[in-house]
Amino acid sequence: MFSNQDLVVIDTVARRGSFSAAADELHKVPSAISYTVKSIENKLNVVLFKRLHRKVQLTPAGDYFVEQARLLLKQMDDIKFQTQRVANGWQSSVSIALDNVVREASVNQLVKDFYDEFPDVELLLTMEVFNGVWDALADGRADIAIGATASVPIAGNISYRAMGSLSWDFVVSADHELAAYSEPLKESELISYPCICLDDSSRKLPKRTTWLLDNQRRLVVPNWHSAEQCFIAGLGIGIMPSHRSRPLVEKGVLIERTLLKPHPNSPCCLAWNNDSLNPAVIWLLNYLGDSEKLHAEWLC
Repeated sequence: MFSNQDLVVIDTVARRGSFSAAADELHKVPSAISYTVKSIENKLNVVLFKRLHRKVQLTPAGDYFVEQARLLLKQMDDIKFQTQRVANGWQSSVSIALDNVVREASVNQLVKDFYDEFPDVELLLTMEVFNGVWDALADGRADIAIGATASVPIAGNISYRAMGSLSWDFVVSADHELAAYSEPLKESELISYPCICLDDSSRKLPKRTTWLLDNQRRLVVPNWHSAEQCFIAGLGIGIMPSHRSRPLVEKGVLIERTLLKPHPNSPCCLAWNNDSLNPAVIWLLNYLGDSEKLHAEWLC
């Protein structure tokens, strides 16, 4: 019903208080301003301005219309700006899938530094488990995946950067029966105790478990916070990432034990979808650094 220029005229007349002052600002003749205002009033079938001797005054309907017109003008400017940004490779948000093994302190620092650099781009974080990280990347729910473990199980235009290996410790509660067993522990000595396992958050890719004996019962939990509480309470046994288990072992609430068949380290990586590259994603990839920095800040 109204063009951008129509709304600009109404806003200018309201601000300047007369057709002639608005005409000066917009580099038009007063009769053109008067004609535009009258045309809009005819479309609305209302009077927006009271015509006085040398000035105009908004009516109550005019007050409301000017308020809404200014909102529309701002929205138009925002649409134009955001469209230009998208055309230049920007987007309004960046999504990161984090494997539950990564250090939370590094997550907090990343968020702070990102928002300092990009105050008008949203950062969307999801915490995933095992193949859930790859699933989020493959399904387009994430632009970047941090701490993805095991081999790359997805195809597509995906690149990755090694983060080094994640080491695991077999731990039990300080009060657990196995704390008194001689080492190394055999599978026959472990099978009767539930294994504390994280629930793989993958929606489409096959789910996996890091460590589980054949025919062993599971105690499935959603994240490592829950797993730690179950370990401490002696509700089960299993392996934990070394950087999470060490503080609990030092406190004396968990005990590390040696297995006859130790669990191997897990290669981890930073992965990203090349189809999602934009200035914010490129900044993040540079910010996260090389393999050595990634390993030191996220897995140790």
